[in-house]
Amino acid sequence: MADINKVVLAYSGGLDTSVIAKWLQQVYGCEVVTFTADIGQGAEVEPARKKAEMLGIKEIFVEDLREEFAREYVNPMFRANALYEGEYLLGTSIARPLISKRLVEIAEETGADAIAHGATGKGNDQVRFELGAYALSPSIKVIAPWREWDLNSRDRLLSYCAEHEIPVEKKRGSKSPYSMDANLLHISYEGDILEDPAVEPEEPMWLWTVSPEAAPEKPLYIELEYEKGDVVALNGEKLSPAAVLERLNTIAGANGIGRTDIVENRYVGMKSRGCYETPGGMVMLKSHRAIESITLDRELAHLKDDLMPRYASLVYNGYWWSPERQAIQSLVDNSQEFVNGKVRLKLYKGNVIVVGRESENSLFDEEIATFEDDEGAYEQRDAEGFIKLNALRLKIAALKRR
Repeated sequence: MADINKVVLAYSGGLDTSVIAKWLQQVYGCEVVTFTADIGQGAEVEPARKKAEMLGIKEIFVEDLREEFAREYVNPMFRANALYEGEYLLGTSIARPLISKRLVEIAEETGADAIAHGATGKGNDQVRFELGAYALSPSIKVIAPWREWDLNSRDRLLSYCAEHEIPVEKKRGSKSPYSMDANLLHISYEGDILEDPAVEPEEPMWLWTVSPEAAPEKPLYIELEYEKGDVVALNGEKLSPAAVLERLNTIAGANGIGRTDIVENRYVGMKSRGCYETPGGMVMLKSHRAIESITLDRELAHLKDDLMPRYASLVYNGYWWSPERQAIQSLVDNSQEFVNGKVRLKLYKGNVIVVGRESENSLFDEEIATFEDDEGAYEQRDAEGFIKLNALRLKIAALKRR
């Protein structure tokens, strides 16, 4: 890629991406543009601007994308009740499409020839970033330094910093041994003792949640209000999508909710053990299924459940911008027209317990469902013919086997 004159780098301001910024200037002899996104990771992003300036970067983009992230990515995913391999709430996966989108948009705005990222050659993120970029900008070039250079250890990175006078912050206290990723939806932990799937995580590792044992002895009741499948209010207070997640993270985390410890199958072929904290997301998933239970037609709900694992895999593997994900999303969004109402939940020592749900669009009919006298609303004798017709193929098969 000798014709690279300008590159847009997904820049965190940390060690890896600071080295990448200098490496791109040195190896490709190109101008570097940095893009730093605030998607609710809980750390200040403005210091990244100063760090980029110290590296001689002229064009620096630092953007608050929290509301767009929650509204255009997290909410649509939760309408689908997406869970990867039955457990993972896709916190890292769902952030990548937004970052890819802004990378290619900024490349177009600044006249850049390529984009670059700091994802390693062993993980899923390289796939997610690049599939998203190519789907949105087919001619874009992508530079992935971890697949090119030999700076494959922290010591080598630090030596490179010393050689090229790249400032490295000296933080007080010990550095976390884990590889971590955080945004408005979750925080993840990989590496160190977690690389042995038989070892229990250490309690101090968890940053967003108290242990269920240490959670309050008294349960906390909350109420979520839905419009077209999205949470619009918490305990009667109207909130933006990002504010909903922020508030639920705090509330649920304080009640020991949101921890997951899984071994997942990466798209690149290996198994990986990861621990995740998704307190608000865990509440939202349980609550959304509760409001759908009274507002969705049975077959539509079952169709959504059939499609959900495929949808979750598409998000996990980086196909957010694919035609198949968008087609499934259209069906999911269409199904949410009458998913309106309120859900009451009890949060207690790591548990999310649904205690009530109500909706003006409810399909639940108490007169039909009652165990008391239904006054002819449902003819119980009709069930006999229904059962016989549905049993016909089973009876024929049994007779043939005899």
